[in-house]
Amino acid sequence: MLSQQALKENAARAALDYVLPRIDPDAVLGVGTGSTVDLFIDALAAHKHRFRAAVSSSGRSADRLRGYGIEVLDLNEIESFPWYVDGADEVDRALRLTKGGGGALTREKIVASVAKRFLCIVDESKCVERLGKFPLPVEVIPMATAAVARRLRGLGGVPRERRGFLTDNGCGILDVSNLDIVDPVALETTINNIPGVVACGLFAIAGADLALVATQSGMRELAPGRS
Repeated sequence: MLSQQALKENAARAALDYVLPRIDPDAVLGVGTGSTVDLFIDALAAHKHRFRAAVSSSGRSADRLRGYGIEVLDLNEIESFPWYVDGADEVDRALRLTKGGGGALTREKIVASVAKRFLCIVDESKCVERLGKFPLPVEVIPMATAAVARRLRGLGGVPRERRGFLTDNGCGILDVSNLDIVDPVALETTINNIPGVVACGLFAIAGADLALVATQSGMRELAPGRS
């Protein structure tokens, strides 16, 4: 049986094989954050001549890219780019996601919004019938932590502050368990509209366009209308 690490490596290689033939040497590639994306960056290094530069969703990924000699551009310099590659904490059949286990959810959401297509790479443990088993990360402005936590409890959630952690934006994270995510789009809208919330880790209003899932029996594609 393949380990989870081996499955992540398979997902990273599959993403490389999928994206590289679909970009040209002048392209900018969007790169997310997380352990699977780290492996994608490692595999990408040998092919850095096949694209112009990258834009990253976190300082962590930017440092890793630069370590391989890959230029990292500021998002403000880019109008759009063809692909954003990132992982997820959960993905459902409709390609709605929960993200933010690494704390980069807001920048991930911003970078994904500028990409023409979002490719999600995961191992099979991340596939769920309904989102919500993984606690939902919510990025909050520090002064609003208690106020936002009260509102999240009013939605039935159990928020817990991620102690000793600040995002690249200088904000905190509330990890919210016990949410019944029947309607991910509605819940994302509700949480994002709470004063003091920077963004929540639901990617349902704009989910992924395609997911490559590493399984014990090989790679599987998830696309809209296809299970």
